[in-house]
Amino acid sequence: MLNTFRVETNTQGRNKNIKHKFSNMAAGRCEITTMNIYRTGINNRMAFRCFLRTVCLFWLLQFATVRSDITDGNTEHLKREHSLVKPYQGVGTSPSSQWDFSGSTLVTSQYVRLTPDDRSKEGSIWNTVPCFLKDWEMHVQFKVHGSGKKNLHGDGIGIWYTKERLHPGPTFGNQDHFVGLAIFVDTFRNDLHGMDVSVDRSFPFISAMVSNGTVPYDHGKDGRTSELGGCSAEIRNKEHDTYLAIRYSKGRLTVMVDVDDKNEWKECIDIGGVRLPTGYYFGASAATGDLSDNHDIISMKMYQLMVEHTEEEENLDWTKIEPSVSLLKSPKDNIDDPTGNFRGTPLTGWKVFLLLLCALLGIVVCAVVGAVVFQKRQERNKRFY
Repeated sequence: MLNTFRVETNTQGRNKNIKHKFSNMAAGRCEITTMNIYRTGINNRMAFRCFLRTVCLFWLLQFATVRSDITDGNTEHLKREHSLVKPYQGVGTSPSSQWDFSGSTLVTSQYVRLTPDDRSKEGSIWNTVPCFLKDWEMHVQFKVHGSGKKNLHGDGIGIWYTKERLHPGPTFGNQDHFVGLAIFVDTFRNDLHGMDVSVDRSFPFISAMVSNGTVPYDHGKDGRTSELGGCSAEIRNKEHDTYLAIRYSKGRLTVMVDVDDKNEWKECIDIGGVRLPTGYYFGASAATGDLSDNHDIISMKMYQLMVEHTEEEENLDWTKIEPSVSLLKSPKDNIDDPTGNFRGTPLTGWKVFLLLLCALLGIVVCAVVGAVVFQKRQERNKRFY
């Protein structure tokens, strides 16, 4: 049986194809009994072959699952009313416009510059149409560049899905007490003394936060007290395009990045138990302080995910859901985890794979040890005949 997973993202004339093919490695039954091992003398060889086949199968299945998480980006699933693409016609020019901007934002035919490479600037661009999709994926093509050298640039970009829009503030150009989801591309580290240098994260750093409006973004600690997870990504002054994909489906939030010009997504954040309502607005904002950068949005493309829901989920009023995350630990407990990995998140695919690998290894070791013990016992019994 041949299973094929295909991922395509059409972004500004660029075709991103990722194909993963693998064959079902059904090599028959692995029947290992202690009697057969003793009689045939193939105990170690048989167990090792079975172990290798099983490990390879699980590895291939896991690899295909991770890579197929991102939508294929088919144009028929593109929601144009929530997408921002060149040449940005009609942005903010009339009451019927689908996108509006504020602050230092400059709209050209090639990019939307949220902030120039100047101090103390902030700007944003927001979709004027609320999104009522239960399952969606947003692809953001962006560029952060400037004259600042290492550690002499800031502050970063925020990608938003929130209840309110066009509310300027100190959190990457948006308000602190927001309601909804935020993905931060933070290029400047504020907390210089609150983390162990030996295990420190590097900047730029991408993180996620879900808020019901009661918890503000902690600027002094770079949002570590409320983040759900994150990863480092070298996104500044790249000659090639850089991309960010945000996927929300059936309570699972996944953030992927493509910043190395390899035409492949890399997982940054993967967390379950996320509850987001419908009827919120998508937007992007950026800010500079004493240090600065050009923060450009090239495109924001929204795709609808075709996902089946239960009858109970379909009858639920999704506009009344309060943004929240079901975690084993409170976000405040993340303050002492300098790696940026939220310890209370559910098991990701690779963690499950490693657990299965350890379990299989344990089974094989037990089988081999049992076979050796049985063989020695048989040899000892033969001496009495």
